[in-house]
Amino acid sequence: MDLKRQQINAFTVSGLSVRTTNAAEHNPETAKIGSMWGEFFGKGFTESIQGKRADSPVYGVYSAYESDASGHFDVIAGVAVDEASADFQSVTIEAGDYLVFEAQGPLPDAVIATWGKVWTFFEENPQIQRRYATDFETYTGPESVAIHIGIR
Repeated sequence: MDLKRQQINAFTVSGLSVRTTNAAEHNPETAKIGSMWGEFFGKGFTESIQGKRADSPVYGVYSAYESDASGHFDVIAGVAVDEASADFQSVTIEAGDYLVFEAQGPLPDAVIATWGKVWTFFEENPQIQRRYATDFETYTGPESVAIHIGIR
C-alpha cells in the first residue's frame, strides 16, 4: 500500500451529521451513514450549503470520538466552507499530520475496503498512533477517494 504523510491546515466543513459506531454500521438495521449520504446527495446539498468554497470537493468527516475505533463518533457529509453554516452541522478539521490512504473503484465499496486497510495498518503498526480527533474522506472523483487519518 502506497501511503503518503501530509500536513493539513485547519479548515471547516458543514453538512449533515449522524452519531454512530462501527458496530452499528455493520448492521443494516442500525446503520446510519448510508442514509445520511443518500439524503445529502438526494437533496442537492453539495451545491446549496451556504458559504461553500468554490473549489470544495465533498468530504466525509469523522470527529467527536468517544474513545477509539470501537466507540461512538460523529460523521458529517459536507463541503468546505469559509465559515460555519447556521443551517447545517459544522466541524473544524484539526491542523496536523495525516496519513493518506487512497482508493479507486465503485463507491461506497472502495471506501469500505479502504477503511478495512486503515484498521489493519494501525493494528500492524502500533508505533504509529492515531489522534482520534478528526479524520476525513475527500471524494476526488466519481470513483476516487482519499482517507486522511490524523496521527500523533
